[in-house]
Amino acid sequence: MPLRTLADPDVLPALDPTFVRARPALGLGPLDPAPRILLLYGSLRERSFSRLAVEEAARLLRLFGAETRIFDPSTLPLPDQIKGDDHPAVHELRELSMWSEGQVWCSPERHGAITGIMKAQIDHLPLEMRGMRPTQGRTLAVMQVSGGSQSFNAVNTLRLLGRWMRMFTIPNQSSVAMAYNEFDEAGRMKASAYYDRIVDVMEELVRFTVLMRPHAGQLVDRYSERKQAGVPVDGATDLSSIAIAPQ
Repeated sequence: MPLRTLADPDVLPALDPTFVRARPALGLGPLDPAPRILLLYGSLRERSFSRLAVEEAARLLRLFGAETRIFDPSTLPLPDQIKGDDHPAVHELRELSMWSEGQVWCSPERHGAITGIMKAQIDHLPLEMRGMRPTQGRTLAVMQVSGGSQSFNAVNTLRLLGRWMRMFTIPNQSSVAMAYNEFDEAGRMKASAYYDRIVDVMEELVRFTVLMRPHAGQLVDRYSERKQAGVPVDGATDLSSIAIAPQ
């Protein structure tokens, strides 16, 4: 099963508890069950900074009341490599995306763009699959790690992809420059403005995910899809015309 086991899930040495809201989405919508967040990273290196950043994000999300799963792409084939995409890792990734209400995508910046590993995971997620949509309507937070100075090429690409996948990408984002300086020998992120930004992004992701919960179905309801499926609107129960009628 291609899931990463999160080490020390409740240990957050870089976080100052004095300023933490343990339930940042309180009052925005139903908190039960816990928001379901899938996290993807874009490197297979043994010491992968995108994976380490995702693990820090997952610990924060758990603190904020979310349920998290981190996909391990190490056994994922290339898109179109396996006939019919019939591969256990592909099936698992799609099932995890269907399970999720929100996602975190974190890629290294390589040659001014996201990595092939990151793109392969996204390419394995179809817009439509047996009448189901693995990404449509989910919230999305985007992050990147860089070996050099700070840039936003990877997060900008991830935003474009999120829009294409019909996801609701939150306004905030994280870009960690010279990532090799930001993690200790144990792979934990040091206290810094970069870490604080990841805290901000995860707070915001939980808030938007909970806020959208009661409205997710309505927000992705489309005329073209109703027409294609042959599902007429029931005038007796459709109140949208009343809402916009002149007074």
